Amino acid sequence: MRVALFISGGGSNMLSLVKSMAQDHPARPCLVLSNRAEAGGLAKAEALGIATEVVDHRPYGADRAGFEAALQDVLLRHAPDMICLCGFMRVLTEGFTREWEGRMLNIHPSLLPKYKGLHTHQRALDAGDSEAGCTVHEVTAKLDDGPILGQARVPVLAGDTAETLAARVLVAEHRLYPAVLRRFVSGDRTPVLLA
Repeated sequence: MRVALFISGGGSNMLSLVKSMAQDHPARPCLVLSNRAEAGGLAKAEALGIATEVVDHRPYGADRAGFEAALQDVLLRHAPDMICLCGFMRVLTEGFTREWEGRMLNIHPSLLPKYKGLHTHQRALDAGDSEAGCTVHEVTAKLDDGPILGQARVPVLAGDTAETLAARVLVAEHRLYPAVLRRFVSGDRTPVLLA
């Protein structure tokens, strides 16, 4: 199975997925795509011999359909079977998500359905939560709302800041996303639960 990975930044989750797709894994990376030419993950992907593409969202302004049509053009050239969003900081419209329904995953830094959207770690701290974590889910038209395929829980420690909590959650993300991807591409959508 050919996997396209979408990034907007350094690509640490992309790297954890790429490293996992080796030996007997039923999937292989075919493309790393970013909406930002300066995304650090692009050079990392190139160093690993993975094709990279940039579709800058800025020239499209409010024309989200135009931006997504450009994404689709790139995807047609690389022919992925599925997409993994790895810190891709653009909200995709229903037209795009419907096209890839059942074939697009995302990782979100909270225990969904809690804290959809941004600033998840600070929101968990502000709420006095005793644990935080991350979720891998199928992407649907509703933001951070598709079927949950896996979660990893991380304790909130005394003295945590949003930054220290985010760093521990990121370690859990790098364990969870590869585990979910392997299960998903094997046809098993039973949620992966990690402590």
